[in-house]
Amino acid sequence: QVQLVESGGDLVQPGGSLRLSCAASGLAVESNAIAWFRQAPGKEPEGVSCVSRGASTYYGDSVKGRFTISSADDTNTVYLQMNNLKAEHTAVYYCATALSDFCGTNWYRRSYGFWGQGTRVTVSS
Repeated sequence: QVQLVESGGDLVQPGGSLRLSCAASGLAVESNAIAWFRQAPGKEPEGVSCVSRGASTYYGDSVKGRFTISSADDTNTVYLQMNNLKAEHTAVYYCATALSDFCGTNWYRRSYGFWGQGTRVTVSS
């Protein structure tokens, strides 16, 4: 049994910050990489970031240098720190478990085994 629960989404003004959390549980996630995806209204899902259990990190081009992914191994929790938010960051953000312990350069095109229910981020003045 694998369960992913996202939290931290909120309404925030442009220029503000949020930290999203993904709490993962279940034996199957002990060595799995975890990725963040988002889907904005009327748009295709987009890969945001990925972190492996070895702490290697990857970012989508649109968020590189602005968002930071990190993990706390002892609690199986992955975080996404989002700074200087803009309206185009508005989306539902999902975390997902990979089928292996690595992300890889093509992490955003790979299959993922389990998904959370998502947490909404709205950036508006």
